Amino acid sequence: MSEKGDAGMNRMTQEGKAKLEELVARVMKDGQARGIAVGIVNAAGEIQYENYFGYRDAENKLPITRDTIFGMASVTKSFTALSIMQMQQDGLLKVDDPVSRYIPEFTNKNQSEPVKLWHLMCHSGGYFPLPRIVVDKTAQEMGIEDSLDAELIYREDFAEEGIRRVAGRLDSQTRFTGRPGQRMSYCNDGFGLLSDIVRRHSGYGSFAEYLDKKILKPIGMDRSNISFIRNSQDENAAILYSLENGTWRADRDYQNDAFVLHGGGGMKSTLGDMMKYAVMYLNEGVAGNGNRIVDRYSVQEMEKPRQFMKPGIYYGYGLETKQVGDRAVYEHGGSLPGVSSNFSFCPQEEVGIVVLCNTMDVSVAAIADAALNAYCGLEVEEERQIHAERSWSAEELEELAGSYVSGEGDAFTLTVENGTLSMKVNGNPTALQAVYPWQGMVRKTYSDIYLTAIRDEEGHVFAARYGSRIFPKEA
Repeated sequence: MSEKGDAGMNRMTQEGKAKLEELVARVMKDGQARGIAVGIVNAAGEIQYENYFGYRDAENKLPITRDTIFGMASVTKSFTALSIMQMQQDGLLKVDDPVSRYIPEFTNKNQSEPVKLWHLMCHSGGYFPLPRIVVDKTAQEMGIEDSLDAELIYREDFAEEGIRRVAGRLDSQTRFTGRPGQRMSYCNDGFGLLSDIVRRHSGYGSFAEYLDKKILKPIGMDRSNISFIRNSQDENAAILYSLENGTWRADRDYQNDAFVLHGGGGMKSTLGDMMKYAVMYLNEGVAGNGNRIVDRYSVQEMEKPRQFMKPGIYYGYGLETKQVGDRAVYEHGGSLPGVSSNFSFCPQEEVGIVVLCNTMDVSVAAIADAALNAYCGLEVEEERQIHAERSWSAEELEELAGSYVSGEGDAFTLTVENGTLSMKVNGNPTALQAVYPWQGMVRKTYSDIYLTAIRDEEGHVFAARYGSRIFPKEA
């Protein structure tokens, strides 16, 4: 990774840089963010912009550096999908194969059609959101602990117990979002199954070892891994800040709310390493050091839009794709306690953007979008979509009214009041605007969340998509 030069900086004006940094300050204030790292890199690996705001440890005022470790959370899903594409290239599997061929604990017993690998790679296995099966609770129930001598990420007994729990829970489901492949609803368990396929069938013995030997080391991402205990003891790892029951929690507990199977959110990395990762995608599978990580076909398959997420955004294999003007942008974000992350790249502009934060629920995607706009000489903050005023029809009111509950703990209600729909999310009144037939929108400070009715063959609403998840409607 080379330092920025004068030619590289020419793409971002001082005005654009100032507006970007003003937005970062606003996002930090609104989200009470303790520390944010922002990097822009071109396809040649030249750093175009790099800046650090706040601290990795706010109490001790310790600075963030290019090598400071942050949690990646769901950005991990791109690494998991990349692993599966590598294994397909190596002839070890096909993404069109049924999952049960590789994980016998997963029987697919309550679905009429087989769930295939590619379904899980784009969150379309048919599953509603489910409660998390987490690392610390599983380890405690097994009577084992994480240690440097016997890390959980390498333990076969821990992996086997994790897959037994996750596969068994998925097999117990009797209500589905639709047929496998029909609809996208965010599913961490699906990416957990994919990482276990890597563990079992790659020949490397663990997902962690595979990532290290086949992706991280070949790219030169020497500060990246999916360990818990190593990062908790690393002096240059960020303190994780999260608001729990109204009180701020600050520690290096990377196990906090972590999935028992690591393919959905286990990666930890740095700004420097993630910029190298972006360069690999910008060069369609070739890292900045010249190592070919995966073939061009596999990268293009990951980028291909496959499932609708929300207006203008689709999901591929471990990557989201959207249009910014006439530019295609591929990205993924992540959120866990003490983690807000976003990684994106735009091949047409030959640029990658990385934004990492050590505080939960910070709008880092807005910073990433602004950074791309600033780099391209566009308005840093785009104008928001304005919708014509419309009213819900009588049928929409009747069908949409009800309670919608996610297994992950979130819920919303829609009630008919004064001829329109009144919405509460987790008990809090939320302004919902009717924008299209069977679709409404909630305007947030930095983004819009769409609500879309999911109807059966008779036209009855049995669920609704809110954000990236489909919530079942209670009877």
